Amino acid sequence: MLIIGCDFHPSFQQVAMFDNLTGEWSEKRLGHREEAEKFYRGLTGPVRVGMEACGHYPWFEKLLAELGFELWLGNAAAIRAKRVRRQKTDRRDAEHILQLLLENGFPQIWVPSLEERDVRQLLVHRHKRVQARTRSKNQLQALALSQGMRKQRKLWTAAGRADMEQLEMLPYAAERRKQLWQDVERLNAEIEGLNRRIEEEVGKRPAAVKLQTHPGVGPVTALAMVLTMGPAERFPSGKQVGSYFGLIPSEYSSGEGRQQLGRISKQGSSFLRFLLVEAGQSAARYDAELGRFYRRLSARKNRGLAKVAVARKLAVRLYWMLREDWNYAQLCKAVVRVSPSHSVVRKQQKPSV
Repeated sequence: MLIIGCDFHPSFQQVAMFDNLTGEWSEKRLGHREEAEKFYRGLTGPVRVGMEACGHYPWFEKLLAELGFELWLGNAAAIRAKRVRRQKTDRRDAEHILQLLLENGFPQIWVPSLEERDVRQLLVHRHKRVQARTRSKNQLQALALSQGMRKQRKLWTAAGRADMEQLEMLPYAAERRKQLWQDVERLNAEIEGLNRRIEEEVGKRPAAVKLQTHPGVGPVTALAMVLTMGPAERFPSGKQVGSYFGLIPSEYSSGEGRQQLGRISKQGSSFLRFLLVEAGQSAARYDAELGRFYRRLSARKNRGLAKVAVARKLAVRLYWMLREDWNYAQLCKAVVRVSPSHSVVRKQQKPSV
């Protein structure tokens, strides 16, 4: 087998190669994309390529899949942590990755399929469109306030829009008002179309359909959770899920001093973390237990910390729903079984949800 350590960059890649049949070592710098494609198409036999997880590589992944070669993606932070030498060059990075592959120390990570990543693009595109609509609406609100009109949410009703269009404005301000309303209408239509496509994707995934049975979890959050988490069995407990999504505090504790906790780590997907915080606020209004937890923590600490804590609890709940193939009703029964007041089944309790 030919084993290749690849230091991948947007415009080129540096590779270090070892043939375990002949014992031959070699290295090469390949420009993207023609030179690299010609090189890999010229290889024969089994090939394994290892590289750090990064962006701008889907074309490379498709090429290796077409040729029947293995592609291993590694945890970039773990690969850097294993580096001993202080000098960093492209050649040494490629050699370092190759050495990890040869020593069976390469920190390989789970990677979603190309189809799953493509559906993620649908979710991200909708999110960007919603953000653009929010910016346009905020500008309309500012224009209305500058004319002494404070409608808040009523501005988006037919009556509110009619009142605003009757306001006398100077030519450029009136032109801007007209353009912003057109932008909002266009974005509303575009977002509605994207929502329909997301609901179609959710319908193809029974796990996402079950997640929607939880109060506060809509099709966007359910689909993003399924696509981002992947197989739930790869997480041994809910604590690892909270860490994976960056919803646990960072820590710097040493010696015999008291435990030092900081802000949340914010590792993992920032997009899903945003969705979980938003969905957690809705879930706290409709789920009695989450509502009590949010109010208690808000009074004792602050609202911001309570929102993050509810998001973490919601993430763990959704994790158990995926792992055990539960709907919301089955989850509630499990929560009752593991509660301290239910002593009959406490010997078989699962981690807290």
